[in-house]
Amino acid sequence: MPQPARLRSHTPQQLFFQTAEQRTALARERFFEEGVRPSGLVGEAVLQSWLRCCKDHRQPQHAVQFEPVSRSRSHASLNRNHQLLQAGNAELGHMEAALGGTDCRVLLTDAQGVIIHATAQPSGSQQPLLRAASRVGVNIAEQQIGTSAPGIVVRTGEACTVDGAEHFHQCLQGLYCAAAPIHDIRGQLAGVLDVSVEGGRFPFDALAVVSTYATTIENRLLQLQSSEHLVLHFQASPTFLDTPLEALAGVGPDGRVLWLNGAAQRLTGCTLAGPTTVDEVFGSPVEHLLDLHRQHRLHLLRLPNGLSVWVKGHLHGHDGVDFNHAVSTPAASCAPTSDPSPHRLAEEAGVDAGGNAGDPHEAAPQPQATAATLVDHSQRLIETTLAECGGNIAKAARALGVSRGMLYRRLRRPAVPDAQTGAAPADPGGD
Repeated sequence: MPQPARLRSHTPQQLFFQTAEQRTALARERFFEEGVRPSGLVGEAVLQSWLRCCKDHRQPQHAVQFEPVSRSRSHASLNRNHQLLQAGNAELGHMEAALGGTDCRVLLTDAQGVIIHATAQPSGSQQPLLRAASRVGVNIAEQQIGTSAPGIVVRTGEACTVDGAEHFHQCLQGLYCAAAPIHDIRGQLAGVLDVSVEGGRFPFDALAVVSTYATTIENRLLQLQSSEHLVLHFQASPTFLDTPLEALAGVGPDGRVLWLNGAAQRLTGCTLAGPTTVDEVFGSPVEHLLDLHRQHRLHLLRLPNGLSVWVKGHLHGHDGVDFNHAVSTPAASCAPTSDPSPHRLAEEAGVDAGGNAGDPHEAAPQPQATAATLVDHSQRLIETTLAECGGNIAKAARALGVSRGMLYRRLRRPAVPDAQTGAAPADPGGD
C-alpha cells in the first residue's frame, strides 16, 4: 500500500453500480491496491480516516482488539463526565426503548472515545463484534480501532455514518454505525452518541435518530453547566420550544452571551467569535431579559437581524436551582399550556387582530427596577420571598424549592442595595 501522499488524484473512471456495497468494494480496490483516491465512491470523512490510518502505519488485514483502558482511567472518565451522564440519563433510556425491537446497540463515549455507557447485550446475541466492543471502559477512538463512526466524530466533531466495508479494518466490515457529537458550554466536544448494528444495514435513518437524541442530551448538558446563567429558550415558532429544535443561549452575570447552541447560532447569525453582549445578539437590554424568568409566559422578541422569535427565560442559581419555579403565586397560573393558542400568544405579545406585531419591548410589561447582574437578581428574589414569608427561613425555602442551607449561604452574602432608595434591606430574621 503506497503512502497517502503518493495517492494519484486523477479522476477515476465513472461507472454505475447497483449497490453501495459495490461502490465501497471498488473504492477499497482503488485505494488499497492501486493507490488511487476513490473520490465519489465513499464519503470524504471516511476517505480522510483511511488516510490517517495509513499514516499511522495500520494495515487493513490486521485484527482489532477491543481492550478496555485501565481501571483508574475508566473511573476517572466516569467521574469527569458525571454531568454528561446525568444529562443523558433519561434520553439514553428513551433511545434504547425506541430501538428495543431492533438489534441496534447504543454507545456513549467521552471526548476521547472511551465508552461510558453501553446497551446491555441480550443473552444469546449473535453479535460477537458488538459484544466485545459494547463495554464501559473500551476505547473505540480511531487510534485504537481504525475507521468507525464514533472514532471519526471524536476526531472531527462532525456527525457521520460508517457502513460495512467503509471500516478500515477488514475484521470490522460486519458493523454499521452512526454517530453524532455532543458539545459543552465552551463549544468543545463533550462526548459522542453512537448507534451500531452488526450483520446488516440499518432499517431506518440511523443518523437522523442519533442526531436528534444527541441534540437533546447536548441541550440538557448546556443547562446543567449553566450555574448563575440566565438561560434563554427561543424559536421562530412557539411549538418548537422544549423540543430538540429549540434554540438556547446562556447569559452571564456581566450581561455577556456566553454560549449558544446550534439552533441559536442559526437563528441569530452569531457564532460568538469574541466577547458579545446581549444587546448585540438579542437587541434588548439585559434588564429586560432578566425579567423574563419572573413573567412565566412567552414573549415575542425582534432580533437585530429582523427575525422575531418567541422567548422565555430561566435563571439558574449558584446551587443549580432553577429560580423560574420560585414564585409565590399558585403553580397553576405560572406557565402557559404546552400548546398555547395563537390568539393567546398574540394577545400576550401585543399582536393586533390583523396579525401585525407591535414593538416587542412595548408588548412586555416594563421590568421593575433590578440589579444589573444575575447574582444580584437572584439574591433579590430570595430576599423578596423571605420578606413575603415574614422572615421564616423554612417557609421561604419551601416557596423557592431550595434547601434552608442554600438560603443561609445566600443570606450571608453582602446585601443588595434597594434599586430605588439605595438602602440595604433589613435583616430578614431567623427561622
